[in-house]
Amino acid sequence: MAKAFDVTKFRKSLTKSIDGLGIGFNDPTDWISTGNYALNYLVSGDFHKGVPLGKVTVLAGESGAGKSYIAAGNIVKSAQQQGIFVVLIDTENALDEKWLHALDVDTSPEKILKLNMSMIDDVAKTISEFMKEYRDMAEEERPKVLFVIDSLGMLLTPTDVDQFNKGDMKGDMGRKPKALTSLVRNTVNMIGSYNVGMVCTNHTYASQDMFDPDDKISGGQGFIYASSIVVAMRKLKLKVDADGNKTTTVQGIRAACKVMKTRYAKPFEAVQVQIPYETGMDPYSGCVDLFEAKGLLKKDGNRLKYTDLNGEVHLEYRKNWTGDKLNLIMEELGKEPETVEVEEPVEVELEEPVTSNGE
Repeated sequence: MAKAFDVTKFRKSLTKSIDGLGIGFNDPTDWISTGNYALNYLVSGDFHKGVPLGKVTVLAGESGAGKSYIAAGNIVKSAQQQGIFVVLIDTENALDEKWLHALDVDTSPEKILKLNMSMIDDVAKTISEFMKEYRDMAEEERPKVLFVIDSLGMLLTPTDVDQFNKGDMKGDMGRKPKALTSLVRNTVNMIGSYNVGMVCTNHTYASQDMFDPDDKISGGQGFIYASSIVVAMRKLKLKVDADGNKTTTVQGIRAACKVMKTRYAKPFEAVQVQIPYETGMDPYSGCVDLFEAKGLLKKDGNRLKYTDLNGEVHLEYRKNWTGDKLNLIMEELGKEPETVEVEEPVEVELEEPVTSNGE
């Protein structure tokens, strides 16, 4: 009779022979809010979660689209509220302490470590050295940590610096995309088994492909494959005041966020988040449009109607759908996901061209 396979013995021998090996599943246990309920839902499938530790998230968009506001502002603030230590790597030399304070970010040394770097190699070495020390800690002593890099697009390679010093700007011959891919891939492997996460911002450029009009993310496609969440952002003008009345002057920006990749919800869904200059982002911004798209809020004359799980009808003007009224829909949407799927209309995204990488 054949001897039974001893899984425990095999697991122990593997652990001893392969350094850094992780065994078993490592599903995220800690999630950090983006500061917006609608964006949280599209990214994670939950209004109160957002981006996970143990994974890499990329927010990509044009200048002024709100990437830093969400990554270095809202996400850092939410992480600190959960007791997560933040390592903020500023490659653009643009994150002023006064601006972070305006977004309620605690800049005290025990809550955040801000590093100014310009080289991809330096960022890689920083993360590598940190993870070496982190793994050597006793499990109960390991803190929860979030790396925020703002932004990948501004990082330089040694070739860039060398050519600049020589006054001979030939370009990096594709070295930067390879370096960024290596940075993200290695980080994913290092942090996957621990409560350490990474959120990056990156730049985009206009597509030249008429059959694929979505903006392209700079730095190549390699690091996108390794990322768990990729959100593309565009900047639109906000010409609506606090009372919902249209104005001729720009009151802020509308950050058009499209989830290009996520492993926790349905991709290619979008939401427009308003960021007024005076008041900042309302966490409920975009929820009304999201619920309308899902068929939960329906037009009834010049008002919007919602029928709850008990059959009670709630009828309000658009601007009155705020706070507790939207909380009711969020709570019931979480209770009855099957019902939502039945009511949801056919997606218009099915008519969009497939991207070149098939994502």
